[in-house]
Amino acid sequence: MLPKEKTPPQVDLSNQTILLYGPAKAGKSSFCAGADKALFLATEAGLNHLDVFQIPIASWDDFLEACKDIAEGKHSFKTIIVDTIDNAYRMCSEYVCKLHGIKHESDLSYGKGFALVNSEFHRVINKLSLLPYGLFLVSHAQEREVESRTGKYTRFMPSLSDKARKIILGMSDLILFFDIEDDTDEDGNTVQRRVIRTKPSKHYEAGDRSGKLTETIEMDYRKFFAAYQIAVSDAKTRQTSDKTAKERTQ
Repeated sequence: MLPKEKTPPQVDLSNQTILLYGPAKAGKSSFCAGADKALFLATEAGLNHLDVFQIPIASWDDFLEACKDIAEGKHSFKTIIVDTIDNAYRMCSEYVCKLHGIKHESDLSYGKGFALVNSEFHRVINKLSLLPYGLFLVSHAQEREVESRTGKYTRFMPSLSDKARKIILGMSDLILFFDIEDDTDEDGNTVQRRVIRTKPSKHYEAGDRSGKLTETIEMDYRKFFAAYQIAVSDAKTRQTSDKTAKERTQ
């Protein structure tokens, strides 16, 4: 049946898929731990210092089992965190290769191995993103040299393979780059400041599909949540005003 009404924008963080990445020890996992009723699918070590709910994931079979339990909905979790999505993709690759009796994706001709891995990865992560929970996908950062018409420059981006990155970027509502920048305190001393970048730049990959967030936010989940709520509230006010103005002109 064709729809008769438009679907309203989904602005709650519990409905968003968020890719967040940055250098090691930048505070990505600590940030995610502040999310509402968070559950970590831990594909690598690094949560020992955090008091969180987690499922250790050592293989793609483990990941599939965890996704099945989450989808059944017999729990109170509201935010699912894959930490890291890089390792999840590697496990997916190992699973597909074992399934087809090969050692590497390239062992199958005409790129069939790579296609099988990407298809399985997209199938599972897409289903996870469509569940009624927030989905945070954590990745490491890598530097790449980019050559443009005006010269070469360094760009930070998630440390996924190109095809995996395209899959994740395509389904992400927010792409957050966790950065550490130099700042000056009140005594004139140089200090390091941890921030979240939300807007695109030639020097890093970031994006806010909603267009609501400020360009830079302090790396603290409570402050990020507050900034997001303010942005959503402002957007709703503008929409109401635009609708009222339109009705008056009709």
